[in-house]
Amino acid sequence: MKYIFKFLLIFLLSFLASCGGKKEKEVDIKGIDLEAEMINAYNEGLKSLEEGDVLFAAKNFNAVENLYPQSIWASRSVLMAAYSFYSQDYYGDAISELKRFLRNYPTNENISYAYFLLGTCYYELIVDEKKDLSPLLNSKKYFNIVVKDFPNTDFALDAKFKLDLIENVLASKEIYIGKYYVSRKKWIPAINRFKNVVNNFEKTEYVEEALHRLVEINYMIGLENEAKKYASLLGYNYQSSEWYKESYRVFNKDYEDPKEKIKKDKQNIILRGFKKLFR
Repeated sequence: MKYIFKFLLIFLLSFLASCGGKKEKEVDIKGIDLEAEMINAYNEGLKSLEEGDVLFAAKNFNAVENLYPQSIWASRSVLMAAYSFYSQDYYGDAISELKRFLRNYPTNENISYAYFLLGTCYYELIVDEKKDLSPLLNSKKYFNIVVKDFPNTDFALDAKFKLDLIENVLASKEIYIGKYYVSRKKWIPAINRFKNVVNNFEKTEYVEEALHRLVEINYMIGLENEAKKYASLLGYNYQSSEWYKESYRVFNKDYEDPKEKIKKDKQNIILRGFKKLFR
């Protein structure tokens, strides 16, 4: 019995060892298969993107993250899915992917690109800023993050350029609303809109018109000193502009642009000379 017991014990230990080895081998094979499947999905995504099938491309890139979420390919695949959607104007889907990327991979090395692409998606959604400001404000928000937090990246320069365009659009909206209030003779709301341009959008091309409108309204409602204050500001900074000339006419109805006066004088001389021919 002793020998049989020893034999069974040796047999059992050998069996367990062989089972353990087999299990470990199966896990390794599964890991290898999973990685191969992930790489295949990524390559299929790239191929579909090149062929213009962005929906299938995004589906494959999302599969990569699902298959191997802890790999470096997972975060890249989210960005690739976002770009796939963006490339064919599926901005809402691209925005969803990018926000998920920022939430799940906040320290990723490609974070600056994610913010820039997110700002660009919102920028492309700007259709009518007079009706819906949210795309403008969201794009401004994310471009500001790029400029502030990643100033040395390739994306910062383009973000600055787009921010300048956004500022101009926001200023133009303020001018538009201000003029609407003027047409309704709502002077105080109009003044507030034009002041907002002067105070917050001073680098835009609309600041000159805003100053002129402030001159015009204040003079019209009897606040002549206030009107002169804005006229002086306009003259000091933009004396050669057309809006300064218009503001000058508010105080001097007989004002005539010297260049226009010279032009008229020349025309009168030519006309007088022409009439002499028939005398």
